[in-house]
Amino acid sequence: MTVTELLSYDAALAAYDPVMGLEVHVELGTKTKMFCGCSTELGAEPNSQTCPTCLGLPGSLPVVNAIGVESAIKIGLALNCEIAEWCRFARKNYFYPDMPKNFQTSQYDEPIAFNGYLDVQLEDGEIFRVEIERAHMEEDTGKSTHVGGATGRIHGASHSLLDYNRAGIPLIEIVTKPIEGAGERAPEVAKAYVAELRELIKALGVSEARMDKGQMRCDVNLSLRPNGTEKFGTRSETKNVNSLRSVERAARFEIQRHAAVLSSGGTIVQETRHFHEDDGSTTSGRIKDNAEDYRYFPEPDLVPVAPAREWVEELRKGLPELPRVRRNRLREEWGVSEHDMQSILNAGAVEPIVATIEAGADAAAARKWWMGELARNANEQGKALDELPITPAQVARLASLVASGDLNDKLARQVIEGVLAGEGDPDAVVEKRGLKVVSDEGALGAAVDEAIAGNAAIADKIRGGKVQAVGALVGAVMKTTRGQADAARVKELILEKLGVSEG
Repeated sequence: MTVTELLSYDAALAAYDPVMGLEVHVELGTKTKMFCGCSTELGAEPNSQTCPTCLGLPGSLPVVNAIGVESAIKIGLALNCEIAEWCRFARKNYFYPDMPKNFQTSQYDEPIAFNGYLDVQLEDGEIFRVEIERAHMEEDTGKSTHVGGATGRIHGASHSLLDYNRAGIPLIEIVTKPIEGAGERAPEVAKAYVAELRELIKALGVSEARMDKGQMRCDVNLSLRPNGTEKFGTRSETKNVNSLRSVERAARFEIQRHAAVLSSGGTIVQETRHFHEDDGSTTSGRIKDNAEDYRYFPEPDLVPVAPAREWVEELRKGLPELPRVRRNRLREEWGVSEHDMQSILNAGAVEPIVATIEAGADAAAARKWWMGELARNANEQGKALDELPITPAQVARLASLVASGDLNDKLARQVIEGVLAGEGDPDAVVEKRGLKVVSDEGALGAAVDEAIAGNAAIADKIRGGKVQAVGALVGAVMKTTRGQADAARVKELILEKLGVSEG
C-alpha cells in the first residue's frame, strides 16, 4: 500500500469545509429474493440458491417481492419521506462478474420514497438533521472471492470464485442530500447518522442490519470546499464501509487526504476508494462513473409500482415507536442522564436491558450487570453483548439472587463466569460451585470470633475508637468464608462483639 500524505485534522478544518453524502445499503430480511422465489437464507452451499431469473437466463421473467415493497415504504415513512404514488424499476447497466445479468434492477429517477430527513443525536446531546434525498429498491449482487493474492482483493489474485446466492437479495439504498454545516464534527455526524439509521431499521423489523455480516453497508462520499465558498468540491466515494467506527474513521481520513492534496496545489480525482480497517486509511479503487455511464432505462419486464394511499396510511399507523422517541422514554423511566443513555446505546445494551427488566429485574440492576461485568466480557471476547451465551432471563435471575442476599457482587461475578462457560443457569452454577452467601449466624459468628482472636491489636484499635480499622477484620472474615459472607452483616457482628457503635 502506498503511503498517503495527510494534513493535520485541525489544519484541514481551518482551511476547508467538508460536505458529505452517505449512501447506505440495507439488505431486507425477506424469505425470498426481490424478483424470484429463491431463498435468502445465509450459509447455504455456493450457488445453491439460484434460478433462471436471478441468473438472468433468457426467457426468465421477474416478479416483485411484495414484502420488499412494503419494507421500502415503512423505511420511507420512518425517514419522514414522501411515498411515490407511482414509480418503476430501471436497468442499471454495467459489466461486473458478480452481476450475472450484466445489469442491476434498481430505481433511477423514480424512487419509491424521497425528500425526507432523520434527526440524529450527537454525543453532547446536540440534534443534527440529516436530509434524505431518496430511498429506493434494488437487488444485491453476488459475492466474489479473490484467491491467491495477499490482500483478498482482485489485484494480485490468481483466480476468483463467484457465489450467486446473494444476487437478487432485496436491498434498500438510502441516499442523503449533501450534508453541510457539520464542520469539524462531520465524521461524528456520519457515525451518528448510520447508528441511528441502523436502530431505526432494526426497530421496523425489516432487517437485522448487522454491519459485520454485510446486511448494512455505507458508502462515504466526501468533498472539501474552501471556507466561505459555496461551490462543492470534487468528491471521493469510500465504498462498503461496514462498522460505525469505520464510517467515522473513513470520513476523517478523507478530510485530511483531500486537504493535503488541495493545499499542495493538486486536484482531487472523482473515484471510488477502499477502506482499510487495520490503519483507517483509504486507497484508490476506480474512476467513478456518472449516472449517464450506466445507461439507465426503464425495466420492460416489470410493471410500475403504485401503492394505494390507503395502504400507505395503514403502514404509517402501524409504525413502531421510533428509536429516539423510545430512548428518551426509557431514559426517563430508568432515571439516567443523556450521557449514560448514549453509553448504553454505544454498548448495544438497550435491548438486553429492556428484556432483563421485562424478565423481572429492576432497571438499576439490569443496567449494572449488562454495562459492567457482561460488557467487560464482551469486549474481551470481541463480541456484541447479544452474542454472549447468557440470556436476559438469566441476568434477571442473577439480579434476584443478589437482591435476596443469596449472592453478593463478588459471588455474582463468579456465577456469570459459570453461565458464560456453559455450566447452566445461575441456580445450577451456584449449586455446582457452592457459591451461596453464608447466612448462618452461627457460622458467621464463629468466623468473626476467629478474626478478632487472630487480630487482637486491630480489635483493640477499634475498641479505642478507630472504627475505620474494622475493614481489616471484615477482610479476614471474607477470606475465611471464601468471599461468601455478607460484608455488611459481618461488619455489624464485629462491632457488636467489640461493643462499639459505628456512629
